[in-house]
Amino acid sequence: MYEIGLSTSRNLMNEEFFRMYKDSGIKMMEVSCAEEDYVGLNYEEIRRMANEYDIKLWSFHLPYSPFSEIDISKKELCRSTITYFSEMLKRAANIGIDKFVIHPSGEPIMDDEREERIKCAQDSLVKLADIALKEGAVIAVENLPRTCLGKNSDEMNQLISVHDKLSVCFDTNHLLREDPVDFVYKVGSKIITTHISDCDFVNERHWLPGEGKVKWPELIRALKEVGYNGVWLYEIGFANPKGLIRQRNLTCDDFVQNAMELFENRSLTILAKR
Repeated sequence: MYEIGLSTSRNLMNEEFFRMYKDSGIKMMEVSCAEEDYVGLNYEEIRRMANEYDIKLWSFHLPYSPFSEIDISKKELCRSTITYFSEMLKRAANIGIDKFVIHPSGEPIMDDEREERIKCAQDSLVKLADIALKEGAVIAVENLPRTCLGKNSDEMNQLISVHDKLSVCFDTNHLLREDPVDFVYKVGSKIITTHISDCDFVNERHWLPGEGKVKWPELIRALKEVGYNGVWLYEIGFANPKGLIRQRNLTCDDFVQNAMELFENRSLTILAKR
């Protein structure tokens, strides 16, 4: 089935963290930092630890906050955001990362400004796709919830239509007004990576699959049918999230167990109650 991956999800990337991945059998990592940690990120140290613990640096999540400073869909911020991202992209590509996940906007976005924001995001994505291409990498645009750009398959296809090298990061808990299965069929082969987590379709939750309402057997079937062959990459924190009480914090082993239960269509182990 799919290789199992896990986003670092704002956690400190140190020896212990890489060792947890290795001991559990997780071999794929998405580098994703708290906004204040990107500036001082030690890329060479990350490469050293990845090599030592035999972890593949699968993807890199470009920063997306604060919205007042970072946003590729705002005319007053797009130029500085692209400059910031381009330097980061080059340094991360230099340590072997070739997929860069990007949020197409912040929020809120009013209806009367949406088309203008989409056009600005498209222009920015073209520039970033060309920068990534020179580094042997690709931009994966992430679908987003609520009023953000990329809230459904139609908008995602519109955003990525401007450059043939633009791809999609499919976040399973961001689709609040469209069935995730329908999204997969409509976006199809453009999906090159995932953010796996569950939700209640009221808001994004980043719960463990089985704790929400996503129909996982149907979703896995859809991904297979559109030819997705990337990583099953969880984007979930270890601690109790809002809206749930778990018996304990999650571990890397829990993600591996959850993935195997999903892949084998077995009953899911549920550690949480609402």
